[in-house]
Amino acid sequence: MDSPATILPEAAARFGAKPALVTNTRTMTFAELDVESDRVGAGLVARGVRPGDTVSIYSQNRWEWIVAYHGALKMGAVVNPVNVMLTAEELIYVLQDCESTAVFVGGDRTEVVLEAAGELPGVKAVVTFDDDTIAGAVSFTDLLLEDAPSVRHSPRPEQACVIAYTSGTTGHPKGAVQSHRGIALNCGLTATMHGRDDSDVIVTALPAAHVYGNVAINGTLMAGGTVVLMERFDASRALELIAEHRATLFEGVPAMYATLLADPNLAAADLSSLTRCTVGGQTMPLTTMEHWQVRSGAPLIELWGMTELSGLGTTHARHAQGPLGSVGVSLPGVEVRISDLSDTSREATAGVAGELTVRGPIVMLEYYKNPEATAEVLDEAGWLRTGDIATKDAAGNIFVVDRLKDMIITGGYNVYPAEIERVLTAHPAIALVAVGPLPDHVKGEVACAYVVLKTGETVTEDEVIAFSATRLAAYKRPRSVRFVSDLPKTSSGKIMRRKLAHSNVSRVG
Repeated sequence: MDSPATILPEAAARFGAKPALVTNTRTMTFAELDVESDRVGAGLVARGVRPGDTVSIYSQNRWEWIVAYHGALKMGAVVNPVNVMLTAEELIYVLQDCESTAVFVGGDRTEVVLEAAGELPGVKAVVTFDDDTIAGAVSFTDLLLEDAPSVRHSPRPEQACVIAYTSGTTGHPKGAVQSHRGIALNCGLTATMHGRDDSDVIVTALPAAHVYGNVAINGTLMAGGTVVLMERFDASRALELIAEHRATLFEGVPAMYATLLADPNLAAADLSSLTRCTVGGQTMPLTTMEHWQVRSGAPLIELWGMTELSGLGTTHARHAQGPLGSVGVSLPGVEVRISDLSDTSREATAGVAGELTVRGPIVMLEYYKNPEATAEVLDEAGWLRTGDIATKDAAGNIFVVDRLKDMIITGGYNVYPAEIERVLTAHPAIALVAVGPLPDHVKGEVACAYVVLKTGETVTEDEVIAFSATRLAAYKRPRSVRFVSDLPKTSSGKIMRRKLAHSNVSRVG
């Protein structure tokens, strides 16, 4: 399979009447997904969208999102999945930058998109998933009812398939152009590594617009499994869905597992159907992993990936798991190297932390119309600089230390927030923790821990710092602790360290 556009047609031919997608409003078979996405493709063509045009999707998880994604790919469009957390200004930038010609949108955001479209003469249609009466918008229901011949485009494997925008930590976000081959390979290789088949049922709240969510959803559909898709993450509801659907997999980010473990309904939850779970997005404390594995009775398969890789870059195989705390080995056919921090063209000394670099067919083609930014991360030999610091053991297992940009330099020493977070999460009163820098006139920067306590627990700043003292070198310990009610997160549930100091979460304790 060289394109995700063929996932539904091939799966429908094999599993037609089998449930493929379950949401809170509808359950759809493989055949229904295939037919309705054909109609979406035909409807786009009828409104002037042509192969190679960009089609954006701006919505929370829902069945319409999945149908729109596959419909756009079938008629040859390039899909632009948009983060639902973007502001109107950020949305306008993304739609302008990728030269969007059509936008699918959830009803609560339709007015924002219509207003943005007024500044975008290239947008030929705004399709709303909800309200059928909004002036200027096309109803998704009408699009599905339109009597038009289905259109199936046959893209070349190396052609652009998706333009997915990075989080944009500084300046504007960049559009990573992913190829048809890259996405199809990532879905297929991930499904193979995790042992997915047509008996699997996954429960996930990972955003469909995120590469991790895309691979989890489409890798499962490719294998003939059933996806139970949550609109957004809710721990209690996730536990109910696992039991109700006898889920074999749960897939999420570290903060989701920490929240599940702290949920009062966990004690009575039936998790006996789980055969494995996956976790990615950020480094995860060993204690959290151990607690989840003991409670669920299922192995937790770690993974690592990024937007520029169309999804995963490394993970463990289902029946060949490496040490806990490792994100596994490279996907088949993908090269992974730990590069020297002072010269990324050279491999780092064995056992020494360096920058994780990747080469292979899953690597993005470019940042859309941004050759300067592309050249900064992608060299002539095809190696992608990821910005992650990692080590590799003798067996080839990768251990991600932290993000290079998140490193805190205190008194000349390099301090990695993830190391402090792993230690503090082991404290019995702490549910969630994130570490960021605070300016210091002597040391330049010092580490500050932002702590969410478990319900009913209390602990002081001095006690938290003292807890770290027996486990961390003096220069690594947090110098300040702030107790908060929640931590700022992305739409996929990842903690945003860069927003810790200026977040609007309420202070407690």
